[in-house]
Amino acid sequence: MDWKKYVFVLIITIAIFATSFYISAYFNNKRTAEMRAIENKISLDLLSSETQFSLLSEASCKDIGKASVLSTEINTLAEKLSYMEEKFGKLNEEVLDLKKYYSLLEIKDYLLMKRVSAKCGVTPTSMLYFYSNAGDCALCEQTGYVLTYLTQQHPQIRVYSFDYNIDLSAVKTLIAMFKIKNTLPAVVIGEDVHYGVSDLAGFEKAIPTLKDLEKQKAAEKPAEVKK
Repeated sequence: MDWKKYVFVLIITIAIFATSFYISAYFNNKRTAEMRAIENKISLDLLSSETQFSLLSEASCKDIGKASVLSTEINTLAEKLSYMEEKFGKLNEEVLDLKKYYSLLEIKDYLLMKRVSAKCGVTPTSMLYFYSNAGDCALCEQTGYVLTYLTQQHPQIRVYSFDYNIDLSAVKTLIAMFKIKNTLPAVVIGEDVHYGVSDLAGFEKAIPTLKDLEKQKAAEKPAEVKK
């Protein structure tokens, strides 16, 4: 009877391990599929961005003004990337790969806007925001919230966010071009680099056109009907 008991315990143990392995494999495959889907979406947007400029380069500035020049998916992808960071960790290798794809998309979008601006003689309100996830930037999270608020209030403002420590040559080239110091957060507005700006008052001072955007927004609001 003892050997039957041992066999029974062995079978139960094997069943538990097999079930645990199956569940672990299932969720790992689901996670991988989710990441691959986002990665494919970002890759598609990279190609779309290039194709978009090819089309717009043949259009008149009047047509470009009516078109959505910039990728409409960037904010959505940023939210998905933030979700993946929270779910799997900011240092997860697959998450870092997704961040690299996303950073490339942002740079393509930034260059597209500059080329269209040069073609049509307009001055965009664009900012390059450099932050760190290494625990050495106390103000980065607060700055990120303020920038999110600004883009929600003023869709004309484009913010391109880059991890200062990411191992991506294109981002390192941006850092070298603007001579960004490792004094984060750092925000490039026009040709000027601003360090440590983390509140709305600081950005209002750093962005000369912000008051004009406020006036434009106020003018676009429908007038209240008097009773």
